[in-house]
This record gives sequence, C-alpha cells and structure tokens, in this order.
Amino acid sequence: MEYGSCEYLVPCGKDKFISKNELLLHLKTYNIYYEGQNLQLRHREEEGELIVEGLLNISWGLRRPIRLQMQDDNQRIRPPPSSSSWHSGCNLGAHGSVLKPSTLPDIHVTDVDATVNTESTGSNTGTTRLQPEDPPQLLRTRSDVGVRRRGSSRTPSEQRRIRRHRFSINGHFYNHKTSVFTPAYGSITNVRINSTMTTPQVLKLLLNKFKIENSAEEFALYIVHTSGEKQKLRATDYPLIARVLQGPCEQVSKVFLMEKDQVEEVTYDVAQYIKFEMPVLRSFIQKLEEEEDREVKKLMRKYSILRLMIEQRLEEISEGPARL
Repeated sequence: MEYGSCEYLVPCGKDKFISKNELLLHLKTYNIYYEGQNLQLRHREEEGELIVEGLLNISWGLRRPIRLQMQDDNQRIRPPPSSSSWHSGCNLGAHGSVLKPSTLPDIHVTDVDATVNTESTGSNTGTTRLQPEDPPQLLRTRSDVGVRRRGSSRTPSEQRRIRRHRFSINGHFYNHKTSVFTPAYGSITNVRINSTMTTPQVLKLLLNKFKIENSAEEFALYIVHTSGEKQKLRATDYPLIARVLQGPCEQVSKVFLMEKDQVEEVTYDVAQYIKFEMPVLRSFIQKLEEEEDREVKKLMRKYSILRLMIEQRLEEISEGPARL
C-alpha cells in the first residue's frame, strides 16, 4: 500500500483494492443522496488507515423460519413443571410453582390495554379475581409483545419495561407461540458497522441484535440488483465498502440476508435475459442453435480435410518400403 502519497489503496476484499480518492468520491455521492438522514456515513483515519462507519440497510430475504432465543443472555427464566402446563388448567404461582387446587391465586393481568384503561379511570384496584371456572393466565415475559397506544402517556414502569425489550424484527418480539417465524420478504432493518468489518462479522452482529439462535453459517449477504443480478459477498469482503461502491440508491440495488443453500448467484450476462418475454427468449435460443450448427459443420469440414491428409501421408509411407 502506498502510504507515502495521497493515492494509497483501501482494501475492499481479497486481492481487491480501491484508491482512497476514488472511495471518498463515492462516499461524497452517498452522503449527498442521504443528506439530512441517519444513513449518512462518517469517515476518519486511524494510523494512516481510512475507516468509514455508519448504518447499513439490510433487507430480509429468508425463505425458511428463524428461531428467536427464549431469553436474553443475562436473564434467567424458570421453566414450568411440565411441557403441558403452558396450556393446561393447572394453577401457577408468580414464580412457576404449582399451587394446591383448593387455593386459587390472585393473578395480576399485565395486558397493556387493561393497564392503560385502569390508569385513565383512576381505579385503585391492581388485581382481578378470576372465577373458578376460568383457567389462570400466565404473567407476560419480559420479551413478549406489547401493544402501544399512540398519543397516550406511559408510566415510568411502562417506559422501563419498553427499554428492557430486545430489538424487534418489524415489530415482532419473542413470545412462546411465535418464537419461530419468517420475517416479511423485503422488509428492511439496519446495523451500525464500519468498513473494517467483514461479511461474517456483520452477519453475527445482525443475528445478535435480534437474539436469533440460528448460526451465522446458515446465511449469506447478497447484493441484489433490480435487473436480477445477484452477487454474493465473500467472507473476505467488507459489506459497507461494497454498499458505497454500488451507490446509495436502493431502487437499483439492495443488500439482502438470504440462506446460503437457497440462492444461486446470477451474473450480469445472465441477468440481461431474465426479464425478456418467453417468445423473445425462444428466438434467442433459435439463433444460438443455428450458430452452433454452423460452427459444428465448419469444424467437421476442417477435421475431415485433416483426416484425408493424414490418410494420404500414411499410404505414401506404407508404399515406400514395398517399392524397395
């Protein structure tokens, strides 16, 4: 790398480099496009190395469901006594202990709608006595879905609960019934990364953000163009640099998270033909077949002539000793 001049090279993948000035021009165009938005990128230099950092938009392109973690890393949840107790009519205490059938516990209903209605009416009752024939309800976990009311003020306890939530995938938090689900195809999320992070590092960061149990080895990042071209980012590539070089407009190209074994790369040459109608494609095939036939006939004539020349030479050689 030529650090002695302003034209030193910035790595953008294995054996791939771009000049610093060219990258800064791309970065300037990128930031002008996102002027006034949080997708603008910043750059700095550390020990002579140019580092770009900021948010990268990634679209969900999964075909199979993903699994969300049941609990956060530092949170312990006691399981129920049996797998059937989640939906059975047994009585559970606040900490998952089984109570005797003769005593019915007071169960605090933590539904957000009920909480908001109770606070607005100024009621002093915080618990609800259920009838014996009604099955008891489980307390909501910290990671369950909360219903938000627009325009309504939240109490300090509600604000603390919301802050404790993990990130949601398009509004989806973990709960016991929907811990396995498929994100909407094409929906967008983002992660804050820098230009020194490789593709595997970005994948792990994204999965950790949403507490996804699946291994990062199952997925890959693809740059998908509107033309149909699909380019897989290698393990040695830097996704943020690749995004800057592709340009800022996501109507032209997007970064997708997809399964490795579900997607095949589509080259630019192949992508040119994807959006043609079938009659046009058939005419292309017909032209190619005709050209192939012409080439085959040309090769057959060429080697037929060579064969005759070789046979004639062999006859001359065989007749030579006989004459002697």
